[in-house]
Amino acid sequence: MSVLTGVLYAALVAYLGGWYAGRWNGNFALLLFVLTAVTLFYWLAERFHFAPARRAAAQALVDNDAKRRETLAAQGIARVDGDVEPARQQILQQPWWLDWTAGLFPVILVVFLLRSFLFEPFKIPSGSMVPTLLVGDLILVNKFHYGIRLPVINKKIIPNNDVKRGDVMVFRYPEDPSTDFIKRVAGIPGDEISYVNQKLYINGQLATTQPLGKFYDDSGSPRVYRPRFLEKLGDKEHEILVQPDAQTFFRADRADGPFPFQENCRYTVEGVTCKVPAGHYFMLGDNRDNSRDSRYWGFVPDENIVGKAFLVWMNFGNLKRIGTFFN
Repeated sequence: MSVLTGVLYAALVAYLGGWYAGRWNGNFALLLFVLTAVTLFYWLAERFHFAPARRAAAQALVDNDAKRRETLAAQGIARVDGDVEPARQQILQQPWWLDWTAGLFPVILVVFLLRSFLFEPFKIPSGSMVPTLLVGDLILVNKFHYGIRLPVINKKIIPNNDVKRGDVMVFRYPEDPSTDFIKRVAGIPGDEISYVNQKLYINGQLATTQPLGKFYDDSGSPRVYRPRFLEKLGDKEHEILVQPDAQTFFRADRADGPFPFQENCRYTVEGVTCKVPAGHYFMLGDNRDNSRDSRYWGFVPDENIVGKAFLVWMNFGNLKRIGTFFN
């Protein structure tokens, strides 16, 4: 078993090393599930086989020593050298390969349950959600807000709250489901979403905005001051950035070809209009001119939802961000 455990640890190190080096995309949820299953196997083996066997061997050592002492006492030898206690403790000691597998099971199980069903940490990698979220923000994602899902396969088994316009949602990127993205929900099933001449329309109604002055956006290159606005989606208000001189001509550019339900979208020189299909959502970044989102790659299916983001718990470059709640 020690050899098998060594091989498993070598495989784990190789997998993590390749992931870190960019040789392949890792799947942390699957890795955590496998680690939980493997350490559970070792924990059960320790509880019901290895530990009882060690206790039996230790007891046999004590019993044999007692019989030896009784035999010698019957022969008139009262003083017997030797103490079996150190040997007994050595027999009872858990070997390294059980200590580093079965011993880790409770910790890994707690992490697996917390991450799968309650909260998952997420790091903001880009400036697409500025000014709501900054590059380097470490946020928490509520995994049960939209319903309980089975880990790894992400199948919803218990529904909870409906997705609402304005929610900040983490989801599996439709072009590469191994990558998590974060954007704001602009359209829910049945909505007609138009982003025309840098203005957002929902079912023909212009989303209300009001100017808030300038915001220094240092998330990209060049670093510039961008006009900042307060936008309202549904009953939620949030800040967005729009640069009037950065008019973009949108086009469907999903890497693997036309996106599902692309026929629901119309692209013109002024912008894009899409009818959101059932079970899907239209996502936008708050940094409207620095976000590749549903305007380019289409809709997010319900099965890709990870959870609702709600809290910045750390930013090592800006400690004032800690504890920031957001819509």
